[in-house]
Order: sequence, then structure tokens, then C-alpha cells
Amino acid sequence: MDADAIVVGGGLAGLVSAARLAETGADVTLLERRPRVGGRVRSREVDGFTLDRGFQVLFTSYPAVARELDTEALDLRRFSPGATICRPGSRAVLSDPLREPTAAIESALNREVPFSDKLRTLALRYDLSNRADDEFFADAGSDASIREYLADWGFSSDYVSNFVEPFYGGITLDRSLSTSKAVFEYTFRAMSRGSIAIPADGMAAIPDQLAERAADAGVEVRTGEDVEAVDVGSGGRFRLGSGGPVDGARVELADGETLDANCVVVATTPPEARRLTGVESVPESGVPNVTAWFSLPERSSFSTRRRILLNAAGESPNAVVPISEVAPEYAPRNRPLLAATFLGEAALEREAADLRADTREALSAWYPERGFESLETVAVDRIPFAQFAQPPGVHATLPAPDDPEGPVVLAGEYTEWSAIQGALESGRTAAAAAREHLET
Repeated sequence: MDADAIVVGGGLAGLVSAARLAETGADVTLLERRPRVGGRVRSREVDGFTLDRGFQVLFTSYPAVARELDTEALDLRRFSPGATICRPGSRAVLSDPLREPTAAIESALNREVPFSDKLRTLALRYDLSNRADDEFFADAGSDASIREYLADWGFSSDYVSNFVEPFYGGITLDRSLSTSKAVFEYTFRAMSRGSIAIPADGMAAIPDQLAERAADAGVEVRTGEDVEAVDVGSGGRFRLGSGGPVDGARVELADGETLDANCVVVATTPPEARRLTGVESVPESGVPNVTAWFSLPERSSFSTRRRILLNAAGESPNAVVPISEVAPEYAPRNRPLLAATFLGEAALEREAADLRADTREALSAWYPERGFESLETVAVDRIPFAQFAQPPGVHATLPAPDDPEGPVVLAGEYTEWSAIQGALESGRTAAAAAREHLET
């Protein structure tokens, strides 16, 4: 055998599963197609700016984050709770009075959201705080869309359209709020328990930390390795050398090399996992996202008090994020760095100049006291498959880690739900399933 276990894919799920397997004494090799691990969670430097692959954040209260990451070492930079609801000539703060008492009066006076909805929000927070982690995605029979869920709770149309649509449009990439209510419930509770943050060195610091953990445990990480196929042979067995038939799996690389292992963990993107394993319940439908990165001249006066700006009057952009105000390390020479998010398939085809024009127009309307003619485009990330689609009931149809034939295991958020929590948790459950194969 070339290894006890081979992990195909170096995203968060693959890194966690590899590290956990190696920490139990297994000989593990991880194969990653790109030059660097991280999967969809990665960063790059452009003209001195740190740019993540699209706007991404870390919810610090996710249970898997506490289990798998050293958040203190990530040197996190935190957003202020809540957001600012923006429309032409108006900016209104909506915050969490329990987590940010200093903004309680300002939030109470916010006219974008009726006071009754603010009370309902506190009641919802209390209700969700008493739920166990395994309850949120378990009851597919009672699932509903976020919009239906909020209507059942009695929230007003103003609350939904002015706050939830742009805010959860950013989380679920679905401003129509047709995503499963389970995603809303889980993330809502997470925000009430912790912070939304980004590492000072960019989101790539997360997989970098996991890769270091894996290396310390003895994992051999091979980047630039494109996997052509995963084969368990006839009846899940094949012959290795002259030692006779044995249980195991074979990984075929695009360059013709083959590697044999007792178990293979497939931790690739959903389309690739479906191709490699033949598991038809791996989701194929993806939700797109476009993030346009903009800068302003050095020392430009622009402050949001570390809050996300929500577009309550339109959908382009859905929101504008003050990245460098939250994490000054993302930008050089005191130049403000902003991320504007755009939703839907049509955004993938729009020119960078049009995205800039929409963002400049929105900011100028929200901040009429200053101009944004100097707004410059740094880069644009167009991501056709940013999340897998999560309509009501979808989570009951997702594959289990041990669904593939033979000693092959799935690891990826598509076995849980689409979030960093789902990816990290899937790595843990995949490692446990792979361990059972190794011990059989």
C-alpha cells in the first residue's frame, strides 16, 4: 500500500479528515489539484491588497470552529454586530442590543424595522437558543423557506425586505429567501452567540492552519496533483503486487501514476465528487456569487463603524462590506478596501465597469455628503458554484459519508450543509467513517 488513507482534495473538509486520521496513527497522503490547499477558502494579493476568493467570513461560535481551529492564532478581526440598512439619503443601524448595548438606543430608533419586529427578534433568539445542534437540519418534513418561516413568526414585510433580504441574501446568496429555514435558524443562533470575523492575514489563514496541523501529524501533502479516477475494482477488491487480493482502493492520477490505499476520502467539489464516486445524491445545482473589490485613495475618510452596508433600495450591489475598516491588514498605505457583492446568474456576465458604476451610485446615494468618483476596481471574483443550492428539504437528501461503494468516503459540506461549519464537521465525520474501514 502507498498509504493507509488517501485524501483527494485539500479544502477544509479534506484537511480536517487528513489531520484527524493521521492523529490516530494512520499513514495519510493528501492530493490537491491546485498549487495551494484551501479549496474555496483562499486568498491572494493584488497590488498590495489581500483579497479573499469572494466575500467570506468566519462565524466564531460554530461548534466545529471551536473543535478544529485555534481562533486565537488566527488573529481575528471582528465586524460590529448587526448591519446598517441603507437607502438614498438614509443609513439606519440595526444591531443586537444584548451584544452591543451601546447601540441599543440607535437600533431602537431605527425606522426601517418596526419595534414589534425587534421584540420578535428577541423572542426568536430565545427560542433558538434552547435548540440542540442536531435538531436544526433533522426534521425535513417540517422544513420551509426562510420567507415562509418569517411569515409564520409574524415578521412584517418591512423587516423582511429592508433587513433579511439583503442580509441573508449575502449569507445564502439567495435574496428571494427560498433557502431552507434550517440555514436561517442555525446561522441566526450562531450570530447571537458569537462574532462574524475575518483573520488578519485573510481567510486563507484558516486552511493554512489546518495544513500545518496535518503536516505536524505526519500527513504527506502533494499539491498540483489532478485525480482522474478512484477505483475499488471488481466487487470492491483488486490485486496489489504479489500479495493476493486485498481490500482497498486505487487512485489514478492524470499523469498516469496510480496510488493504492486501504481507504480513500473524496473531499473535492460536489461535481467532482459525483464524478469520482458515482454517488448521485451529491448535489449538482450551485448558487453563484460575484464579489467586486474596490479601493479609495489613501487616507480617504470613510467609516461604517465596522458594519456591513445593506442595500434596502435595490439589489445591485446586494451589500457593501468595509473590509479594511474591519481588518486594516487587508489594505496598503491606509487605503480603504471595500467588497461589493452581487447575486444571481446575470451578475456573472456583467462587466467590471458596470459593477463599479452600480457600487459608486449606491455609495453616493447612501453618503451624499461625500463623493465616490475616485472608487477604483481592484479585482472581480466571479464564482459560478459558490454554494450548493439549499431549498427546503434538501438536507434530508444529501449523501452520507459512507455512501460510495467500497472503502471510499465522502467529505464535504454537501454531506452536511453549505457553510464553513458544514465543511469542518464533514471532515470530522469522514475521518471517523474512514477509520472504520481501516480497522475492518
